[in-house]
Amino acid sequence: MNYRETIGTKEKPLKLKTPPLSSEYTMHVDEKDGRDILVCTVGKTVLHYDIRCIKDLHDMLQKHGDWMLLGSKDEKVQAKEGTVEFWGRSGDNPVGGWYGLKKNYRGRFGMYIPPLMEHLGLAEVEHNKRNNRMRAS
Repeated sequence: MNYRETIGTKEKPLKLKTPPLSSEYTMHVDEKDGRDILVCTVGKTVLHYDIRCIKDLHDMLQKHGDWMLLGSKDEKVQAKEGTVEFWGRSGDNPVGGWYGLKKNYRGRFGMYIPPLMEHLGLAEVEHNKRNNRMRAS
């Protein structure tokens, strides 16, 4: 899949909403250190995620086979075990740790990646005020 075409570029980023549909943010593909990354911009805050999280998260959700809580947390806050956020920083995931690449901004994986997965047709995401879940499509 050509992620630059489906997710966008800095000049034409993809506009998304958080799972509760309460905030907007943008996502695009850029290059850092010779590899493609996801760039998530929330207001003036910019987060970077390893682009392979898309495939890895989809694979994990398919194996999980059921709904999974998102559990979004900042980097310095412990994530609840069994959530997408916990998996996105776990030593047991395919990258052996954080998919977030920018120190002090590596968290919130469970807030910003699931809507992208939904947009790509890879997952279903709930849109409640809290305790949202996702599962593979």
